Formats: sequence, C-alpha cells, structure tokens
Amino acid sequence: MALLALNAGSSSLKFGLFTQSPAGPEQLLRGVFDGIGGSPRFSAKHSSGQILADGRPVAARSTASLLEGLIEFLQPFLDGRPLELVGHRIVHGGSRFVTPIRLSTDVIAALDELTPIAPLHQPASLAPVRALAELQPGLVQIGCFDTAFHSSMRPPASRYALPRQLESDGVRRYGFHGLSYEYVSHHLGEISPRLLQQRTIVAHLGSGCSLCAMVDGKSQDTTMGFTALDGVMMATRCGSIDPGILLYLQKAQGLGVTEVEDLLYRRSGLLGVSGISGDMRALLSSSDPRATEAIDLFVFSISRAIAALASSIEGIELLVFTGGVGEHATEIRQAICRRLQWLGVKLDPSRDGDVISHPDSKVEVRVIATNEELSIARQMSKFQS
Repeated sequence: MALLALNAGSSSLKFGLFTQSPAGPEQLLRGVFDGIGGSPRFSAKHSSGQILADGRPVAARSTASLLEGLIEFLQPFLDGRPLELVGHRIVHGGSRFVTPIRLSTDVIAALDELTPIAPLHQPASLAPVRALAELQPGLVQIGCFDTAFHSSMRPPASRYALPRQLESDGVRRYGFHGLSYEYVSHHLGEISPRLLQQRTIVAHLGSGCSLCAMVDGKSQDTTMGFTALDGVMMATRCGSIDPGILLYLQKAQGLGVTEVEDLLYRRSGLLGVSGISGDMRALLSSSDPRATEAIDLFVFSISRAIAALASSIEGIELLVFTGGVGEHATEIRQAICRRLQWLGVKLDPSRDGDVISHPDSKVEVRVIATNEELSIARQMSKFQS
C-alpha cells in the first residue's frame, strides 16, 4: 500500500510518498511545488538521493491541476501499489480535533469554521482536500493537525488572562508546528531515550517561527497561541505585540479589520523591519543596515523566548534547531547561542554535524532536519490500524 502525505502552505505544497511496512512508513520520495499563486516550480528527490525534478516550471495554476499532475508523476513509483490513503497537514484543529480523522464533508465544514483563527493557513490546508475529493472521490483522506501535539499543554501555559467564559468558548493557547515538533520528539527517542527525557527546547525557525518546550517528548509550553501570529518574530508576521497597538491602529489611524490582518500577517516581521525582504537569506547577504537591524531583532526575539521557555520547564538541557532557517543559517544559530551563554550554551565552531555544542557546554545543542510529511505518514498508519 502507498501513502501520500501533503503539506500545504500559503504559497507551497510539499509532499512525500511512502510505502507501508511492518516497521512503519518508508519514504520513497519527497518534493515541493513552490511559488503557488505566481509561477509554480516543481522539485522532487528520490530516497536514494536521485534528483527527479529540480525547480522546473509548472504550467498548472489551480490546486486541482497541480495535484492531477502530481498523481500522474507518482504513478511510475507506485509500482502497482494502490494509493489508498492521503494525509494532510491541517494547521488548526481547535479544541475538537486532536487526533487524526477521516476528512468527511462534515469534518471539512467544521474545520472551515476555524478559518478566522488561521486566515493565512486554514484555507491553504483545505484546498488540496477539496481538490482531491473532486479528482478521486473514493480516495480516503486523513487530517493530521498541527495543534494536536500541544494538546498536552495544561494551565497555566494554555490559558489567557481573559474572562473564563472566553476560555469555555475556545479562546486558549493552542500552539502550532506540531507535526514538526512530533517528528523531532520521535527522532530524539530513536537516538536515545535519555535525550527524550531531557528538558528540551526546540526552535522551529522558517518563514513561520515558533519554539516548543518539551519534557519526556511532550509539549509543556510553546510560543504560538490562539493563532499563528503569536510568539516570536517571523518572516512577515510580527509575533507577540502590545494589543493596545491594534486598538490604536483602528481608533487613531482608522485601519479596518482586513487592513490590520494584512499588516500583521503579510507586512510585518523581517520584511516590515528591514523594508527589504522576509527571506533570511536575502537579509544575510545584504549590506543594508536595515537588514542588520531586522536580523538583530529576530535573534533577540528567539533568544528571549528560549530563556522564557526554560523558565516554563525549570531548566534547559537540550536545544534543537530545525526548520529552514534553523537548519541552514549558521550565522543565526551562532548569534542566538551567543546571547544564551549565561544559560551555559557553548557552541563548538569546529562541529558541523547533528551536534554543534562544545563538549563543555551545559546545554547540548543539536540541528535536526524536520520531516513533517513523515509525521503525517506515521499518523495515517495509526489511523489505519
């Protein structure tokens, strides 16, 4: 049997093709459609390391046509195996959805109601679900939720200082990037049970950024909250902000709700501060002082959050970097860790592998390449069993 994992973002669609074995899902290949909404490009790589497509332009524009092309592309690799399950990363599951679930019409409608909480992500999560239901109505589709990993959070970490009725109505801290954190947690357990038991902070740094404090591999606290706007500075999102600023923008500057939403989700963060780009690679290569200022604020935001999360779990023994920036931006990791020397963090400049901390460091520092598609495939396997 073959499993297809889909991970849809606002402008990208990542995928992974897996076969089911007694040991669990085994990855055949993975890839991505980038630039959706503009000029899509397609990349794919076989598990053997063979490059199958390297950023080639795609004529398709709609989600349905992209998926139709993807299924056709995958046929030779299925080798006669039926494609029976497709799993989707669904960004927000709210209070109701904390385990994988078959995406029926009623479930999709319920998830659609959460769009106001995740306006940038929820429609993108559901678009491939609807497109596949039209293309292959008999295909079983499973929803896997980014918020589910944080269902282990308890008050006070999950609570806002708001009237209790609002919490009863679902206004609470949910957290996101859960599929990434689940992968890291599982990977640490595979390396050593000792690592899994440690007080761990994982920094998922990409276009969207968040951090998670774990004990025994379970989420205890995280930086994102009710929405994916909260927490640390991101590519185009501001992170935590004085709520009075929002009132000021509406009352004094006359901004409407849609304008404020656009400002917070699409025009803030690295892009807003630099005025240049939300892409960390562009900022690191720029000599413009505004780029440096944006990077400094980003590093400050991340290091401050790590210190705060260490307080939540009463210490830190392991720090993990993951996500595009966390995995590849050495300068950013080094700058963050320099600000954390007082916590006992010490990097070894000669190390460039999974473990990058100095042997004398009080905190072990690792870099782990995340694989959300594999997390989705594992959840599909549990659903099937």
